[in-house]
Amino acid sequence: MDKPALDFGADFPSLLRRQGLLAPPAPIVNTRAEIVLTESTTILAFKFADGVLVAGDRRATSGNTVVYDRADKVLEIDRRSIMAIAGVPATAWEMARVLEHSFQFFRRTQLQEMSVDGKVRALSKLLRDNFGFALQGIGVVVPIFATFDTNALPSARLYFYDAMGAQFEATDFAATGSGSPAVRGILYYENTWGEKPLQKISEDEAVVVALRSLDTAAEADTATGGIDRHAKIFPVMKIVGADGIRTLPEEKIAELFHKRVE
Repeated sequence: MDKPALDFGADFPSLLRRQGLLAPPAPIVNTRAEIVLTESTTILAFKFADGVLVAGDRRATSGNTVVYDRADKVLEIDRRSIMAIAGVPATAWEMARVLEHSFQFFRRTQLQEMSVDGKVRALSKLLRDNFGFALQGIGVVVPIFATFDTNALPSARLYFYDAMGAQFEATDFAATGSGSPAVRGILYYENTWGEKPLQKISEDEAVVVALRSLDTAAEADTATGGIDRHAKIFPVMKIVGADGIRTLPEEKIAELFHKRVE
């Protein structure tokens, strides 16, 4: 007897669930497991003259313990999309993998790129599906999503989310994580009273602003790594623009830090 044809559709997570390869949304319960989770903070993104700069410090913590000092919180999802993560890395990295395959699946089945609005909603749906875990305090993720839409103006697009999946488009900048209050203050100051608004600064100037923001956040928030001067560990920075995504070399970041920040 012939097997029935599979209905692939265009929703990759739903396909995984139908095939038993993805767990259903977690049930909401009133108890909270007493688990000390690994968490990652702080991330930021802002629009500048050539696109969007996305940056994250490298520290991952568990309670008052530094678990890892070289975590990568700025993840490439496709050739023009970046997801930066704050929260529980295990959950966030799994979301990033599902999102990456969702975009690939759509492109191969529909023979076109998913729209920016579709990408933004896809991440929102993953966050809503995770809300049961977030409510229990064991899987909170609060990401930033940056992309570049070559078919619309403005081309640089930047979004931030809450733990329930609500999405908000940022006009100029966004920051999440435990060090984000200090970061938002600096970005607001630079954008309002700096020599130029953020959207008009050069790449080097953007790197300097990001370094100053994360370094200041680390002074007030122990979960933010900032710049480790002793171990020479610098934030991860990526730029998404008209030509795609570029990862800034650590040598360039270090040079600008020593010249204009330290």
